[in-house]
Amino acid sequence: MKDTAKHLEALREKMRKYKVDAVIIPGTDPHQSEYVTAHWKLRDWVTGFTGSNGTAVVTLNEAGLWTDSRYYLQAGIELEGTGVDMYKEDGASDMTVNEWIAAHLREGGVLAVNGLLFSMSQTANLEAFCGENGFRFATDFDPFPAIYTDRPELPLDPIFIHEEKYSGESTESKNNRVMEAAEKRGADSVLLSALDEVAWTFNIRCNDIEFNPVAIAYGYVSRKGCALFVDMRKMTDEVKNELAQSNVQVLPYDGLEHFLGKLKNETVLLDPNKTSDTVSRWMPDCVFVYAQSPVANLKAQKNDVQIAGVRKAMERDGLALTKLYMWLEKEVPKGGVKETGVAEKMIQFRAESPLYRSESFGMIAGYKDHGAIVHYEATEESAYELASEGLLLCDTGAQYLDGTTDITRTVALGTPTEEERHDYTLVLKGHVTLASAIFPAGTRGSQLDALARQFLWKECLTFWHGTGHGVGHFLNVHEGPQNIRLNENPATIKPGMITSDEPGVYKAGNHGIRIENLILAKEYAHSDEFGDFMCFEPVTLFPYDAKLIDLDMLSDAELAWINNYHKEVRERLTPYLNEEQQAWMNEKTKELKR
Repeated sequence: MKDTAKHLEALREKMRKYKVDAVIIPGTDPHQSEYVTAHWKLRDWVTGFTGSNGTAVVTLNEAGLWTDSRYYLQAGIELEGTGVDMYKEDGASDMTVNEWIAAHLREGGVLAVNGLLFSMSQTANLEAFCGENGFRFATDFDPFPAIYTDRPELPLDPIFIHEEKYSGESTESKNNRVMEAAEKRGADSVLLSALDEVAWTFNIRCNDIEFNPVAIAYGYVSRKGCALFVDMRKMTDEVKNELAQSNVQVLPYDGLEHFLGKLKNETVLLDPNKTSDTVSRWMPDCVFVYAQSPVANLKAQKNDVQIAGVRKAMERDGLALTKLYMWLEKEVPKGGVKETGVAEKMIQFRAESPLYRSESFGMIAGYKDHGAIVHYEATEESAYELASEGLLLCDTGAQYLDGTTDITRTVALGTPTEEERHDYTLVLKGHVTLASAIFPAGTRGSQLDALARQFLWKECLTFWHGTGHGVGHFLNVHEGPQNIRLNENPATIKPGMITSDEPGVYKAGNHGIRIENLILAKEYAHSDEFGDFMCFEPVTLFPYDAKLIDLDMLSDAELAWINNYHKEVRERLTPYLNEEQQAWMNEKTKELKR
């Protein structure tokens, strides 16, 4: 709290000096990343809030922080006593960022941002908002070099090539496909800012951002040649030579402005939601085509090599999960196991695989009422000790060279209550209904979302996070363009896309329940009259907790689906298991009967 007060005052001193009345500080970086390296955690430094989603607004006298339902409880704790008020983005009637600014800024007041941290779309919207309300708008306010004196440097982790035996496609082939899509839009070239898009396009990986194997870089793709902009200290001769064979030139990260300034009479495709306002201004002699980056859909639709790799990664992950939950059953009754210890043990078991590189996010291990904190992250101070009672929610995932995993299981550590079984089965019914859906090609995630919520809704229950997010291939565990959530999104579900299926229910002070598999979109059937239809294949391999399933609440179809899923889990994982593990798995996946 003391640091936050000190940091807020340092910021306000600069605001007064430059006659700025309000400043917006996002939680992102110049690449519009969801997760950022320590160098760009400016909102965290100002407010003390550490969640992955949140936007701060600071005036000369007040400050607010907006975040979503995943972080309500966390934000309330971290912001207490700091002078920063929390506002809810979803599921509530709190003022929006714009409404709050309109209420706190006088006419003629100056609203300022650092245009490097705001996309073209965001700055255009803010400029219009300011015009409508009589505010002045500045995009060149960056006080942090002066006030954040011990700011971490950008990381210097080495870049490495993601081999074609894992990626399934050469860099040259990817560049050609990107240009084919861009040329259909009338563009001569494409500027890539999103880190996962750069990593996918050039088949590079790095460890610049925790859990996301990406490099801090920009990419430029054209028929004349391609360029990768990175800190040259991160490059080896081997990687440079490999990229050169695909007609990719490696240039300094801080040389992007000079490179773009030399482009003349070129039509450049820019994704206005992923390209920063400042970067777009570095091309004064170019014409822009504003469109979603062609990489988004190309990356989301996994090829056969990637899909085969994900299936293998899920088998190895299933082995590690088996070891974890067997360990929990043995050790929890003895005492001494804390929430933090669960995450440490998960890493230990996964690291036994030579293809393991890291977790894909920090494990959420929430016991009892901690499970109701959607993105709870245990600390040594907050961690509960587990006991043979109550529910444990574990949301965890890994980065393997051949795939990214993400799974949530909620288990009963003792004899569950009727309420726990009832709530769990409601969530499971929605999870199964979505996974078993058959739907026409061209369907959007928002059209599927209610399938997972309907059973909760019937009892006036719900959850405020999305039902599903896209998942990368040895890339970000959250990727677009598709998702499954209530909010409208024009992206349709296409074959090869991998998306999570994770409904839940959270009762503050009591328990949280979430069940998550990753599901692969596939072609299902063709109808001459009604066109193509699609379905999902679950690729995650681990059983549900039968102790928590109320069989009387399941339909015959739901029960059959669960039994068939458990049969596949058992058959796919058995070759990896020793005799004791096989016996455990056989028990966990035995046929459920009424």
